[in-house]
Amino acid sequence: MKKNPQILIVEDEPAIAELIAVNLRHNGFQPVWAEDGASAQRELDAVLPDAILLDWMLPGASGLALARKWRTDPRTKSIPILMLTARGDEPDKVSGLDAGADDYITKPFSTQELLARIRAVLRRRAPEQVATRVTMGTLELDASTHRVSYAGEALKLGPTEFKLLNYLLNHPERVHSRAQLLDKVWGDHVFIEERTVDVHVKRLREALGEAGGMVQTVRGVGYRLSAPSSAAGA
Repeated sequence: MKKNPQILIVEDEPAIAELIAVNLRHNGFQPVWAEDGASAQRELDAVLPDAILLDWMLPGASGLALARKWRTDPRTKSIPILMLTARGDEPDKVSGLDAGADDYITKPFSTQELLARIRAVLRRRAPEQVATRVTMGTLELDASTHRVSYAGEALKLGPTEFKLLNYLLNHPERVHSRAQLLDKVWGDHVFIEERTVDVHVKRLREALGEAGGMVQTVRGVGYRLSAPSSAAGA
């Protein structure tokens, strides 16, 4: 029998946490509540959830700090994180995405929106199937071992940047709009802002180092991955 997806709610306000938990339970999810970073870590150490709802403002370590911590831990780095916060300004959204959040929900939010966003990030855990090992020049990605290298040097990529590069390498020299990348890489873009792509492209370029110029911006259209000789002339 298939188990219900487990959602870890990291929220210090009991009334909000209980409201979320009740709605999740009624819609086929298994909620687990943690009121701060320490208790959340204990839950993660015991059982890995299918997704994390993480409040920005928490006692002790902030949601941003926790997101960064869990993204650097090999055991938790691939768990989808949805930030819950009253901060709706663009810089704050970018900060949440930069910290490793997969999505961003501004309070107050409707139950249906929350459920739809959770289902979306869970669907995005199964992106389009592509080749196991792909190369472009001396840039190489091996999906089976989750390794990326450039000119023989190993590179460290976050889980979303890895999926983005994997897709671009499998569809080289083609221009992809932000909407297309959200659809193909993330798996469902109905509730995700296109700004998300820009943030992850920036992080991908930084992670690629000298190879970052291969990821080109096509103004007014989107992005493409080009071989070094093509990228140099762009």
